[in-house]
Amino acid sequence: MRSLVSDSGSGAAVPCGEWTIASDIREIDRVVLAVTTLCEAAGFPPKVCRLNVPVALTEAIANAIERGNGGDVARSVRVMARIDEAGLCVEVTDEGNGFDLDAARALATEDGWVEREDGRGVFLMYALMDHVETSCDAGHTVRLVLRKS
Repeated sequence: MRSLVSDSGSGAAVPCGEWTIASDIREIDRVVLAVTTLCEAAGFPPKVCRLNVPVALTEAIANAIERGNGGDVARSVRVMARIDEAGLCVEVTDEGNGFDLDAARALATEDGWVEREDGRGVFLMYALMDHVETSCDAGHTVRLVLRKS
């Protein structure tokens, strides 16, 4: 479900896409591929398209499925991607209540965190993106931002 829409006011075409998937990890790859394809078409560097975006987005969607929606396939995850001259913004929204992003990020400073089953995804999102934030409005949203330059 890929489309080009006009950026409000500027008249410039802005690549964007929106996907709604079931809380099933088998759904992750097709969304990641679609967003990566948008990034390639927008001229992001190859490393960003092959590493940063796929890893960070996979982690965000997996967290939404496993943590946010508790793996309940009756719940859905919405992914919205937008690319403009400044860069990429991807929002991943689940139907859960959210989590403390700072607490999850702090797990990476604890002894033995590499062996843990949790905490690495948030660490990777922060390491590979320029900005990561969360909000809880209609569900829990993780916003990933990557500047183009």
